[in-house]
Amino acid sequence: MKKILTKTLAVVMSAVLVGLFGTAEYYSQRLPQSVIAETAEDVKFALYPELSAEYSADCASMSLFGAIPVKNINVKQEESPILVAGGNPFGIKLLMDGVMVTGMSDVESVCPAENAGIEKGDIITFADDIPVTSNADLQRIISNSNGDAIELSVNRDGETFTAELVPAYSKKEKAWKGGMWVRDSIAGIGTMTFIDKSTGQFAGLGHPVCDTDTGELIPIQSGEAVPVVITEARRGETGIPGELHGQFTRQSVYGTLISNTNSGIFGVLTENSMENLCNNPNEYKMGYRQDITTGEAYILATVSGDEPQKYSVEIEQIDYNSKDTTKNMIIRITDEELINATGGIVQGMSGSPIIQDNKLIGAVTHVFVADPTRGYAVFAETMFENISQ
Repeated sequence: MKKILTKTLAVVMSAVLVGLFGTAEYYSQRLPQSVIAETAEDVKFALYPELSAEYSADCASMSLFGAIPVKNINVKQEESPILVAGGNPFGIKLLMDGVMVTGMSDVESVCPAENAGIEKGDIITFADDIPVTSNADLQRIISNSNGDAIELSVNRDGETFTAELVPAYSKKEKAWKGGMWVRDSIAGIGTMTFIDKSTGQFAGLGHPVCDTDTGELIPIQSGEAVPVVITEARRGETGIPGELHGQFTRQSVYGTLISNTNSGIFGVLTENSMENLCNNPNEYKMGYRQDITTGEAYILATVSGDEPQKYSVEIEQIDYNSKDTTKNMIIRITDEELINATGGIVQGMSGSPIIQDNKLIGAVTHVFVADPTRGYAVFAETMFENISQ
């Protein structure tokens, strides 16, 4: 009997150990390879209070209940910045670095652009060594070609190559044509996420500005951020995303747009805008990813006029290792006032800052088309890393 009891106990203990080590592997897969923290001792994951750490220089050794090793995490020590939360809508006016090909068309049954190897989404920056900054520039060069081949400098996915375009003559339009549609500028509405008072820089959207036809990120040659007054919030419904409509304020400019990245759009404010936008009590310490937990939070968003309001949300999921930096969290709108007004998250709210435990932790990025009350969000630290580059 004693032998049977001992054997049974051994089996149970073995199962417990297997379970614990299996659980440790679960945490290991979900924890990031590295974090930023003010000190190594600050490496505590709010989402996983059962994990503890031992520190050495630039490394935190995470363990389960202080006993089962989980993962070694690299720690970059950096003071968390104090940021002014946004929530203000702003107009985006971008002039591209070159022109983007948005479509193809035949000219007398041939497509010169397609024959030259041009594809939808390509950026054309030079034609016969002449800078191309607008649709008019390119059309003028093609029209004056007399059918001679034109050497184009083309950027595709960050790589530059040359292509030889042989224009075709359109009898109908009595002009030489390249057989492609191009775009040189874009305009839209987004939400400002935060302002760094120490530099005058601001961040917005939380995702890139992409061309509506190609889906490609738009490289900026120059751009402006201008004030916007929201005049209408088109309500979102299942299968149909809602949208904010607004009017650009022509009398003033917030600042200059300097970069368009996968984690948002960034710019520098004018002195007047710094005084107007930073003269408010909405200053928060930025929360790093490990500070965030599931549960209650709120966003600052503008769905009418030009003044941000607080709306309650719930953070449902956190993904420390998301390959898509715009989808670090899943949030759900819980504020009845916002749901009644917009149905939840709508286009134009991208960039609305998320506040939890008095820290600015992220920004709204995308809506779930099947459920407008839910959507994705980006970590604030990801946006701040880009604004600092």
